[in-house]
Amino acid sequence: MGIIVWCVLFAIVIFIAFVATRMAAQNKEDGLHDTGLAIIEFGRAFPNEAIRQLQATENGQAVFVRLHDNKAGFMRNMSRHFACHLIEPGRVRVVGSETGRGLVVDFLDAPHHNADFEFASAKEASEVSLWLLGNYIAEPDKDLPTGNISAANKQ
Repeated sequence: MGIIVWCVLFAIVIFIAFVATRMAAQNKEDGLHDTGLAIIEFGRAFPNEAIRQLQATENGQAVFVRLHDNKAGFMRNMSRHFACHLIEPGRVRVVGSETGRGLVVDFLDAPHHNADFEFASAKEASEVSLWLLGNYIAEPDKDLPTGNISAANKQ
């Protein structure tokens, strides 16, 4: 009788260990590859912003968001929740990564999100860099001085 109880307890422990490892593996696989989830979560965080386009990183842990008025946003999987961030003009630094398929992004307002983000292709990385470049210059700096007329503006 004693050996049967120990075998049953051993089988229960093995089953619990199996279930725990499967749940841990599923958490690693979860990400923002599902753009529908990204749209819902970003829309929940910023209900007054219209999303124009999304671009997920290769590992699905981050999504860059292009908004209707050429602003940019950022969303990151923080394992138990999603962190959404609107990127203010002039408050981000972007450098290409060594692989050519990624960007090294420094968020001046949220340094805990600074990272090297790799995309599936160089085309996707360049697209996101253009979104961030459009958002890089603060609105007052976009106006050209009236006294300086360049050759392109002469008629």
